[in-house]
Amino acid sequence: MERLADLARRSASDARTLAYTHDILAAALSFVLSLYLRVGDDFMEFIPALWPGLLIFTAIAAVSYRVFGMNSGVWRYASLSDLVAIARAVTATILVFVLLLFLVTRLELLPRSLPILNWFVLMVFLGGPRLVYRMMKDRRVASILEHNSGDRIPVLLVGAGDPAELFIRAMQQDPDATFRVVGILDDKQSRIGREIHGVKVLGHVDELTDVVKRLAEGGEHPRRLILTRPRERLSGDELGRLVEQCEALNLVLARLPDLTDFRAAVPENGLTPKPIVIEDLLGRPQVALDRQSIGGLIAGRAVLVTGAGGTIGSELVRQIARLGPKRLVLLDNAEFNLYTADLELGESFPGLDRRAVLASVRDRSRIMQVFAEEQPELVFHAAALKHVPMVEFNAVEGVLTNVIGTRNVADAAAAHGVKAMVLISTDKAVAPTNVMGATKRSAEAYCQALDLATGAEGGTRFMTVRFGNVLGSTGSVVPLFTRQLRAGGPLTVTHPEVCRYFMTVQEAVELVLQASAYGMAHRDERGRIFVLDMGQPVKIVDLARQMIRLAGLHPDRDIKIAFTGLRPGEKLYEEMFDAKEPPLPTDAPGVLVASPRAVDWAILCRSLDELEAAALSWDEARVLALIEHIVPDFHRAANVPPDDESARGALPRRPR
Repeated sequence: MERLADLARRSASDARTLAYTHDILAAALSFVLSLYLRVGDDFMEFIPALWPGLLIFTAIAAVSYRVFGMNSGVWRYASLSDLVAIARAVTATILVFVLLLFLVTRLELLPRSLPILNWFVLMVFLGGPRLVYRMMKDRRVASILEHNSGDRIPVLLVGAGDPAELFIRAMQQDPDATFRVVGILDDKQSRIGREIHGVKVLGHVDELTDVVKRLAEGGEHPRRLILTRPRERLSGDELGRLVEQCEALNLVLARLPDLTDFRAAVPENGLTPKPIVIEDLLGRPQVALDRQSIGGLIAGRAVLVTGAGGTIGSELVRQIARLGPKRLVLLDNAEFNLYTADLELGESFPGLDRRAVLASVRDRSRIMQVFAEEQPELVFHAAALKHVPMVEFNAVEGVLTNVIGTRNVADAAAAHGVKAMVLISTDKAVAPTNVMGATKRSAEAYCQALDLATGAEGGTRFMTVRFGNVLGSTGSVVPLFTRQLRAGGPLTVTHPEVCRYFMTVQEAVELVLQASAYGMAHRDERGRIFVLDMGQPVKIVDLARQMIRLAGLHPDRDIKIAFTGLRPGEKLYEEMFDAKEPPLPTDAPGVLVASPRAVDWAILCRSLDELEAAALSWDEARVLALIEHIVPDFHRAANVPPDDESARGALPRRPR
């Protein structure tokens, strides 16, 4: 292998030497030819001045080639950038030569128009061979491609921009390419009829069915539709329509990775079409992040994340690690999740000062000990029990983790001078109909009250960030549908009208950090809840149908959808704001604030003391009564039969 590598290096070096020699000879020949073209039959009279001028000009050219990196490009891939490098080198050569000639001879020995003519001749001598060489190579490749075209998958592109041009060129230059582009669709009428590298724009995106029919009649039936436009330029509705049309036309839908995606720079991934995923169907516009403020929030500070092994917690850890914290503490009570998050962090950021702490937020003394040891400056509290039916049937556990656990973390933050604590909350806390939502609303209320109580003293900032469902999180609908698809269906949906707000975990965490940075910069807005702009809600049944289509199957024919009825405590529609907390805009994109609902901190503390005592004695009836007192707008859904063992299935009841 070493010998082969050495041979390859020597071959490349020989090729560069040959190209450099060619360019030096081209400089010499261009000088002679330019003089002949200028003086014609009087050429012999200039022989005395020709030789010194020729040597000087060639020497200057040889240096200019090196200075401007003219021979760093490969002739096979000569492009506009190579032509620019040639133009710079030739221009520099001419200017330096004219300057020297003026200083030595005052431009008297050679015609003064010679340098101008020489510029054009040398450009032809340097650029011409490169162009001819590339054309010969392209023609050879084209003949190979034409011979192998029958083995390629015919595809239709959507979008006639730069990504489409790159993809077409790559397919035309690679003899082993998988795809053959047979046409393009675009949303601009002015581009219809034009061509990119010989591939014609056949029609508007809305004319997909007609274009496919025409291609099929001509024997070029496409088998795939590849989106080349950036995902933010396609709304979820547009993409959804394309999915349905592709299903009817028996086309596989895929997309190219965005050119701005760093991973797209990896050669094997760069121009490889990727399957459309359910995240693409959200069609959410990219939110402009204030990265300077977010970086200023994290950089150089000790940060602690609770629930660090969960979906939100682990993504928080990843994004925080990239921002250069002084120290990062991961806290979780699930050993394997914590191990996995810590292992990934160690592999991705080996130089980061970090610690993995196995602990429960329900253990007040342990949490106080961790805060005393680590002295965090920022705390992100993501630890929670979040699954609605599970908490509904285990109300005491939900209270101990979501309410008492939050109070323990908040009190530790206040006691140890933490600059800010951020509580991760949920839309289910708004007008809750289930215990999980009520516990999260109780946690919100405590942090709001504590934020207002410490505001006058300029103490710890307690912020709450509320958002909806995260795609792909553990126990959420997308992994469930994926598992059911693998099993051949059916996909289970609770109700035909049930709707939810969705965003990706990456976007959710980015906006959590953005909201946190905004809150730290606006300390006058104490007691407010930051609510992420979730866009429009999505019907779960529509999500199920789209996932079936993305799998190349037909809803209700290949895969059935079964309606199972609302689960205990489940709503048809979720809300992001309560009627008593009207939303207000902020200057942080993607972030809104809810007007505070003031709760007396002292009274709330007494209620939480009673709640904790009831929970520790496993008095579930008392726990529920106290939750209803703390959260007056908590009304358990009519579909929750608290004493119906059959509704609980195999879930055991905790002892009271």
